[in-house]
Amino acid sequence: MTYRKSKIENRKTVVILGAGAWGTALANLAWVNGHEVRLWSRNSSQTLAAVLQDAADIVLSAISMKGVRDVALLVKSCPLSPEIIFVTATKGLDPQTTYTPSQTWQTEFPHHSVVVLSGPNLSQEIEQELPAACVVASKNFAAAHQVQLVFSSSRFRVYTSPDPIGVELGGTVKNVMAIAAGVCDGLHLGTNAKAALVTRALTEMVRIGQVLGSKTETFYGLSGLGDLLATCNSPLSRNYQVGYQLASGKRLTEILNTLPGTAEGVNTCRVLMQISQQQNITIPITEQVYRLLESEVTPQQALDELMLRDMKPEYNQ
Repeated sequence: MTYRKSKIENRKTVVILGAGAWGTALANLAWVNGHEVRLWSRNSSQTLAAVLQDAADIVLSAISMKGVRDVALLVKSCPLSPEIIFVTATKGLDPQTTYTPSQTWQTEFPHHSVVVLSGPNLSQEIEQELPAACVVASKNFAAAHQVQLVFSSSRFRVYTSPDPIGVELGGTVKNVMAIAAGVCDGLHLGTNAKAALVTRALTEMVRIGQVLGSKTETFYGLSGLGDLLATCNSPLSRNYQVGYQLASGKRLTEILNTLPGTAEGVNTCRVLMQISQQQNITIPITEQVYRLLESEVTPQQALDELMLRDMKPEYNQ
């Protein structure tokens, strides 16, 4: 599907890979700004090669984590301009390599700029034209700035960052914390418990990010704290719904079968457990979410495990 609008200065051709709610919302943002937008999915009538022809300027991936590597290889098989900027708006971790999406794209396209787009962006609210903000991050500032210009508008404010892994990890790890937040609300534990959970969740996100090479301050921005607050407090979040329904007594397979779209936090939790064992990272909230997903504990037992951990200072001195 191709969106066209009147010509503007520095008009770009933007290819969106993934025609789900998030990909469509991003396509509309670029189109409203006057750019040519081509929306592609595996069910498209056009081949990917046809969509990418005529020198696309930006290729943005909004597909689920499980499809990232296959689609990247498919893109690699097509003729491409050396100037193409790749943007990833996927939040997840590869279960085989433990790579983030941007690391997967950069591995396949080492000579291209890769930009991460992330933030507190519930697609339904974007589609309703409610105000929102996000971050685009890259080691190449010029590439991030180009993406910033394509998507920025009066209803969608875009910031830049030089920390792509930090921005990506914030948007990825918070999905696990959203499952925990859903459990908290599903058990009706109250405001005090929810505040404590979200605060300690942010501490855990920072700890993971520091070990994996991110900047601490990134997690206090839109892609960290911002996305954490949005996803932990909205019934629109699929990951929140997973936790809420688990607390209501439903089984994980039943929840996932009826959920619209992918709850990336389920896979992310399992990959984070691999990483924590390899890197010796303490991730108590993630661990209890994992045990809950694996039916090793009930929601109440997971809560008790967190509340009865050894006493410690709030911050390591």
